[in-house]
Amino acid sequence: FRHTPEEPRRYTQRGSKPTAFAMALQLRTSCLRRALAGVRPSGARFMSTKANIEGYGAHSFSGSVADEYLTAAGLPSGTLNDHKWTMDPAAADKVADAVLNWAVDNGATMFCHWFQPVASSGVRHGLSGQVQNAFFKFDKDGTPVWDLKGKDLLAGETDGSSYPNGGLRATHTAGGYLKVDPTSPIWLREDTIFIPACFVSYYGHALDEKTPLLRSTDALNREGTRLLKLMGYEVEGLQSNIGLEQEIFLIPRDVYLQRVDLQMTGRTVIGKDAPRGQEMCDHYMAPPSIASPALACMAEIQRQCFQLGIPLRTRHREVAPNQYEFAPLYGTVTTQIDQNVIVMQIIEEVATQFGLAALLQEKPFNNVNGSGKHNNWSIGTTCGTNLLNVKQVAEASGSTDIFPTVMAAIVSGVDEHGDLMRAAIASPGNDFRLGACEAPPAIVSTYLGDDMTNYLDAYRQGKTDAYKPGTKELSLGVECIAPLTVPAEDRNRTSPFPYGGHRFEFRAVGSSQNVSLVNTVLNTLSANAFKTFADKIEAGAAPAEVAADALNTHWKVIFNGDNYDEANQQMLTDRGVWRIDSGVDAICTLSSQKNIDLFGDMKVMTEPECKARQTCLVDHYVGTVEMEALCLIDMLNQHVIPAVKACGGDHLAELEKAVGTIKHGLAAVHAEEDEQTRGNLARTLRLETMVDIREIVDTAEGETPASLWTLPSYKDLLFLDHNHSEYE
Repeated sequence: FRHTPEEPRRYTQRGSKPTAFAMALQLRTSCLRRALAGVRPSGARFMSTKANIEGYGAHSFSGSVADEYLTAAGLPSGTLNDHKWTMDPAAADKVADAVLNWAVDNGATMFCHWFQPVASSGVRHGLSGQVQNAFFKFDKDGTPVWDLKGKDLLAGETDGSSYPNGGLRATHTAGGYLKVDPTSPIWLREDTIFIPACFVSYYGHALDEKTPLLRSTDALNREGTRLLKLMGYEVEGLQSNIGLEQEIFLIPRDVYLQRVDLQMTGRTVIGKDAPRGQEMCDHYMAPPSIASPALACMAEIQRQCFQLGIPLRTRHREVAPNQYEFAPLYGTVTTQIDQNVIVMQIIEEVATQFGLAALLQEKPFNNVNGSGKHNNWSIGTTCGTNLLNVKQVAEASGSTDIFPTVMAAIVSGVDEHGDLMRAAIASPGNDFRLGACEAPPAIVSTYLGDDMTNYLDAYRQGKTDAYKPGTKELSLGVECIAPLTVPAEDRNRTSPFPYGGHRFEFRAVGSSQNVSLVNTVLNTLSANAFKTFADKIEAGAAPAEVAADALNTHWKVIFNGDNYDEANQQMLTDRGVWRIDSGVDAICTLSSQKNIDLFGDMKVMTEPECKARQTCLVDHYVGTVEMEALCLIDMLNQHVIPAVKACGGDHLAELEKAVGTIKHGLAAVHAEEDEQTRGNLARTLRLETMVDIREIVDTAEGETPASLWTLPSYKDLLFLDHNHSEYE
C-alpha cells in the first residue's frame, strides 16, 4: 500500500511527539488495509511494470534508499557497504537514527531481529523467528516518542531453549542471543522493520542457519584469496553467489481446507491419480490462464518482492498441473537466502488473498513431479570476477592456470564430501523426489560436459592450453531466420551437480528448504580444497601439478551420462561415488569424524554444533513422519472407512487393520532411543508401511461412488484452470 494524501503525516524525527489521535488513526488505517487486503476490483488485477520498477527496493534499507537517510544522519553514502559501522557505537547510533526515520516515513512502528532457526522447513511459517517491538519510549509526562538506538539495532536476546537446538540449550540454561548480520539489508513489510540477525547460545554455539553460513563464507574468502595470491592473482576478497529457482503448487483453498494432510503436512498421504496428469507435457511453460487467479496471484507476489528489492524476475508454469516457478537474478549468498525465505512467506500469504493455497513441500502429490529449488552456485571476487567464468578470470588475472585449478579443487571437494552434499538435501520431502525422473538420484556425481571434461583431461596430462568453450551454429531450415549460435554442451538435468557454464547447479535441493546448510557445505568443501592446494604450493609444488594430481585422484566423480539409468547408477556405486539412499543415514554423516574435522578445521562448526544439528534434523524428519501418520489415521477413521462401509466395499477389513499397523509403527519409533535407528524406523513406516496402505486406500477410492467419498480428489485439487469458478 502507498501513502495517500488523506493519511496523517508520519513523524520522522526522533523526539517528535505523535498525538494519541494520530497514533489511533494510523492503527485504524493499518487494520482497515488488512481487512481490504483480499479485495481485488474487477478489471484491476495487475499493476503496470512501470509502477513496479518505480517502486523497486523502496522497502529495502540499502543502496540509494539508505544513503538518503544515512547522509541526513551525518554518515557518508555507502556506510552499509562496510561492516565496520557495527563496531563503532557512535556510527551505529547514526545508522539507527537513519533506519528509524526511514521506517516511520514508510508507516512502520515496530522492529524485530529476524533470525532463522534450524529444522524449520515445512513446519514453521516463514522459516524464521522474531519478536516484534514498538520503537518508541515515553518521556517524563508519559507521552510516547519515537526511539531506536544503535544498541537496539545491533543486538537482542531471546529464549534459546524453545527452538530446535539439539541439546545445546535447556530450560535452565535458556539464553539465546541475536546479533545483526550486516551482509544482508534491513527490510520493511507492513508496519515492521526486519533486521537480519545471527542466533547463538550463551556459549556462542550456532542455533540458527545463518551463523555457520557466514563462517563458511569467511573460510571461502580466507583460503581462496590465499590460493589466488600464491598463483599471482591478488584480490580484495571472495564470496559465493547464488540464484535460487523456487517451485511451488497453487491449489484452490476451499478444497485444501478439506484435506487435513495438506493442512498439517503439505502433502497428500492418500489420493487416487486423476485420469489426467502430466503425461501429455501440456502444462510446462504453457501460458498462465487469466481464467483462474494463479496469474494475478503471481503478479502480486512479484509486486511485493520488487518493493523489497527482491529481483524475482521470472515466472512460468512447471511440469505438473498447478505447478509454477519463480526465479530471481543471482546475488550474494546471504542476501539471496534471506530473500528466498522472505519469498516463500510472501507466496503463502498472498495465495490466501486469491482463494488459493500455496504448497512448498517437495512432493505434495503422487505420480506427478514434485518441487525443487535449484541452487545455482558460483564463486566470485568482491570486485565482480566470476572464477567459474574462464574468460573473465583469465582476463582479470592474466593466467590460464587459475580456472582449471579452481575447477580441480571443486571436483576434489565434491568427491571427498559428497556425503555432506547428500546430507544437505535430506529434507523429508526429498524422500519421494530424488531419482524419480524429476530430480537427480542420491548419488553425488558432477557433470562437466564433454568439452570441459576433455579440457581438464588434457590439463591433467600436462597440456596447459587455455580452455575455449565451444559453440555451434544451428540452422532452423527457414530462409528468413538466421542460424542460432548455441553452446556446444547440452543440459544434463539428471546430474545432481552439473556445471552449466559459469556456475554449478545443485539440482537436488528441496523446494521447502532453507538452503543455508546447502551453501555452507559447498563453501566449506571448496575452502578446504583451496587450503589443501595452497598448502602444497607453499611447500614447493607447482599449481598445475597440484591440480593434475587432484583430478587424477578424484576423476571418478565426473560423469556426463544419464544418472536416471539404473545401470549407470550401479556403475557409479561400484566406482565408489558417494551414494546414500536413506535421508536419515545421510543426515547422520554430520557427526562422522571426517566431517567434524572438516567443519572444525575450517572454523565453520564445532563438534557439539555438528552433533546438535544432526539431532535437530533427525527429530525434524521423525516429527514430519509422525504428523503424516497421524493424519492418515484420522483420514482412515473419519473418511475412508465410513465411505467404504457405506458402499459395501471389498477393502474394509484391510483398512481397519491398517489403522492398527500405523499405530504399532509409531509406537516402535517412540520406543527407540538410538537417534539414527529411530529415524530409519520412521523412514520405513513412511516409505514402506504407509505406501502399502496408500495403495489399498487409492484402490478403494476408485471403487467408491463419488457421492460417498468425502475427501477432495486429485481432480478437485490439481486442475485449477478447469475447476475454479469465475475469478473477480
